[in-house]
Amino acid sequence: MKKRINVIGIISLIVLILLPSILFTIPVHADDNDELSVATGFTYRLHFPSNQMEDNIGYYKLKMSKGQEQTLRITLSNPSVEKVTVNVGLNGAVTNQNGVIEYGDSDIENDESLKFDFEDIVSGPESIDLKAGETKTLELKIKMPETSIEGVIAGGIQLMKADQDDNASVEGGSRIINQYAYVIGLLFQESEQELVPDLNLNKVFAGQNNYRNTIFVDFSNIIPAFLNDMTVETQINAKGNDSVLYERKQTAMRMAPNSFIQFPISMNGERMVSGTYVANILVTSGDQRWAWTEEFEITQDDADKFNERDVGLVQEKGLDWQLIALIVGAVLLLIGIIFGIITYLRKKKQKKELEAKKARKKKESQEKQRGKRPQDE
Repeated sequence: MKKRINVIGIISLIVLILLPSILFTIPVHADDNDELSVATGFTYRLHFPSNQMEDNIGYYKLKMSKGQEQTLRITLSNPSVEKVTVNVGLNGAVTNQNGVIEYGDSDIENDESLKFDFEDIVSGPESIDLKAGETKTLELKIKMPETSIEGVIAGGIQLMKADQDDNASVEGGSRIINQYAYVIGLLFQESEQELVPDLNLNKVFAGQNNYRNTIFVDFSNIIPAFLNDMTVETQINAKGNDSVLYERKQTAMRMAPNSFIQFPISMNGERMVSGTYVANILVTSGDQRWAWTEEFEITQDDADKFNERDVGLVQEKGLDWQLIALIVGAVLLLIGIIFGIITYLRKKKQKKELEAKKARKKKESQEKQRGKRPQDE
């Protein structure tokens, strides 16, 4: 039988640069990533312009003005003996459901509060070819909006060797592809004035996380500023009942400027039940505090749909009376056959015993007759 092969894309982002408000920073130099060039196939060096706001931070943090145009340069080198194609990705910063900011390629959409998309401001080639031992300069064009911006526009430059499907291994019937990339942060701001983040609750809804029943709390950071050291606490109960059904607390989370998060609360492997529920949500960051109480509904259709898809549930199916009737009929037929066989064997045995008895009687009668004849003579 041919095995089914699941292709699992595991993108291991080697982040040699870390962005503002992270607990530590790593300056990046050409020598720092030489040891990683075996996996990535190339090395890079950043060239910081005069409007770089901080030194030795390993990423771009630029002070810009409205309408300003600028070119950033990154030196790419291929130390190998083979040709290398470097794919270039330009991505706006987003927040994943674990409260981690992503600067690389992501399926997460932009928040509605985002006024200026990073990908509209920065442009560059989609890829660069490097011959064996060759060094080239990657040029990225920046074109700031014609209107003034507040706060920070954040994104990342992703540099990844093309055709990494060759780095595949098979484990447990699955084909695992390990992909490596460099991600370089790129921040723009026109003023050094710090803005205070603010959150807005969007909705609470039922869904699935990794094919398991989950409730999501969707809220946004609607200000162009980073939100750091965020703690989220949630409790879910049925409307009219104070008993807590599901809860979750997570600390040390972050949010990118003008991004949203869909915070998941597991239903602990339980079946989803239709009805009206209440979510009590508390988000804190330093002295800031946001508290919401939100009603939401789980329809019967959604409950049935998600229960059917939940891989952790043992599906409760209705009784199949036709199958039960067939089973009962088969059992009765089997019992009848066994009873018939037993009856037949019993009758056959009784018949043999009767014939044997008659034979004995006949023999005894004959012996008696033979015993009487001499006396009669």
